[in-house]
Amino acid sequence: MAAHLKILIVTDAWTPQVNGVVRTLETLAQDLAALGHTVRMVTPLGRRTFPLPTYPEIRLALFQKRALTREMRDFAPDAVHIATEGSLGLAARSICLRHGIAFTTAFHTRFAEYVHARFRMVPERVVWRWLRWFHRPATAVMVATNTLKAELEAHGFPNLRIWSRGVDVEKFRPLPGVRQPYDAPIWISVGRVAVEKNIEAFLALDLPGTKLMVGDGPARASLARKYPDVRFAGALSGEALTRAYAGSDVFVFPSRTDTFGLVTLEALACGLTVAAYPVEGPRDVVGPDNPGGADVAVLDEDLRAACLGALALRRAPRSTTPRAFAEARSWRACTLQFLRNIVVEPDPPPAP
Repeated sequence: MAAHLKILIVTDAWTPQVNGVVRTLETLAQDLAALGHTVRMVTPLGRRTFPLPTYPEIRLALFQKRALTREMRDFAPDAVHIATEGSLGLAARSICLRHGIAFTTAFHTRFAEYVHARFRMVPERVVWRWLRWFHRPATAVMVATNTLKAELEAHGFPNLRIWSRGVDVEKFRPLPGVRQPYDAPIWISVGRVAVEKNIEAFLALDLPGTKLMVGDGPARASLARKYPDVRFAGALSGEALTRAYAGSDVFVFPSRTDTFGLVTLEALACGLTVAAYPVEGPRDVVGPDNPGGADVAVLDEDLRAACLGALALRRAPRSTTPRAFAEARSWRACTLQFLRNIVVEPDPPPAP
């Protein structure tokens, strides 16, 4: 592997959005720079953008092919990574194919399920067909878990490589003495307040104490009216987000579609136990097959039972603490995985 690489990362997901993809790419860029590589981020910032229909918080940069061609020519990257399948990702893909530039992609989001959740008239199979078309030319399609890798293989995706996720254990940490000013126990969930995140499964639970929802999104206003007993904190970042985690008792992850769920590792690093459904994402990250997973998380199809179990787990002695579990999953290991993936050769074609 080259000692110094110029790496171009193209992403439609970027600040001021607050989500796992943005946090993943921000941390990756910082860690690549710390290893001596030069990173250029191509994002919607500073470009003419338009709001995504039904989701105005996400803005798409359109008609960028000419500007992006110039940027790529001037930067002359050693590696191009297309992180998202949005308008910038499409423009970068077209440029790379036209000029014979190898590139990698990543599968961060269950796009087919998300599109179907918002536009019921669009069959999931149609979206999967489009996703295969988008990712097929990549020398590597990066996925966070082996479960997702197996699923995409079944959907006909080639050149799949694992790129796991880590957590910044210096930023996310326990803060002794910090407590949220609400009735205990405090159940916290962090994520986009949107229909595809299944947030209402958490909000509707009959639980003692206080439910705290951190995040913003298109469903926030309507859900805040429907569930006046829930504390909606809006989007938080930095130390405010760490304090929100550390001042709570149990992290509740209601999503059934996330491919990883970086927020679960953030919560664990702050000392919380986790309650979630036994689905891909939680199962891969904190499921009982992970060493120590049974000590830090409870997965159950009955989310209320998972919550109460995670609260009991937090109060019980156990061999692995949430903090220790998170510390074993560093960002540096993930960054080195990414670097190995961007220099791999494509899989050989099948024999005739």
